[in-house]
Amino acid sequence: MSQLFEFIPVLIFFLVYQWTDMVTATMALMFSMAIQSLVEWLIKRKLERTRLLALALVMVFGSATVLTKNPLFIQWKPTILQWVLAVVFMGSHFVGGGKVIIRRLLEDKVILPDAIWVRLNLSWTVFFLLTGGLNLFVARYFSEEIWVRFKLFGLLGLTLVFVVLQAMYMVRHARENDAEK
Repeated sequence: MSQLFEFIPVLIFFLVYQWTDMVTATMALMFSMAIQSLVEWLIKRKLERTRLLALALVMVFGSATVLTKNPLFIQWKPTILQWVLAVVFMGSHFVGGGKVIIRRLLEDKVILPDAIWVRLNLSWTVFFLLTGGLNLFVARYFSEEIWVRFKLFGLLGLTLVFVVLQAMYMVRHARENDAEK
C-alpha cells in the first residue's frame, strides 16, 4: 500500500495536466509532494532520504518551471533524481562498511550471497542511468504531452518490470542460498 502512496503526486500531476497546462500541473505536483512529505513525517516522525531528495528537486525545478513558464526544468527533474540515485548506488560500493545500499535496504527481508548483492546493486545503478537518459530523450524528442504520459506510465512501468525481474532473481538466489544451509 505504501508503494501506491509514492505515486500519488505523479498521478495528480498527470490528471491536472490533462485538464490544464504544465505550469498548473507542476504547481499541483509541488503541493501534493509537500503534503505527502508532511503526512509521512506526521506518521513516521522522519522523512526517507529519497523522499527528501525528491521533494527538494521538485521544489527547485518546479519553482523554476513556474517562474519561467518553461517546462524543461520539471522535465529534467526525473533524470537528475535517477542519476543522483545511480551515483548513490554506485558510491555504496566504496563507502558504507562493505555493504552496498541494496543490501542495507533489503537484507533483513532476504539472505543472499555477497556477489548477488553486488550484482543487484550494479543493476540498479545501470537502471537509474538508463531511465534517466531515456527521460531526457523523451523530453527532448517528443511532445510535452507524450513526456507527461511517459513520466507516469513509462517510468512507472519500467520500474515495475525491473522490480519484478529483480525479485525473481533474488528469489532464485535466495533458494540456492537456503539450500546451502
